[in-house]
Amino acid sequence: MKAKLIRDLKKFYPNGVVVEMVLWLLPKSTLDRPHRLKYRFYCGKEGRCIVRYDNETGKGDHIHYGEEEHSYRFVSPEQLVADFLGDVKKLAGVNDEEA
Repeated sequence: MKAKLIRDLKKFYPNGVVVEMVLWLLPKSTLDRPHRLKYRFYCGKEGRCIVRYDNETGKGDHIHYGEEEHSYRFVSPEQLVADFLGDVKKLAGVNDEEA
């Protein structure tokens, strides 16, 4: 089984904010991705990262707030989306339940 794309969304907002959410289901769990999900959720403006959630190989689940990086405790895909959209609303002023 190959990785299965679950979500691939990119939205542009009138205030210049870009929100992108890409989520894959992997064929098996790994040390970095025990939940079998690979993801990259990005929010930025004018080429500058406002917030990004991802789990690149070797780092596991983490969040970027601008240039700062913090670990992230993964609970569920639904919570991941809710946490990301909450940060997008708080930090970028974008409130869109459809993202």
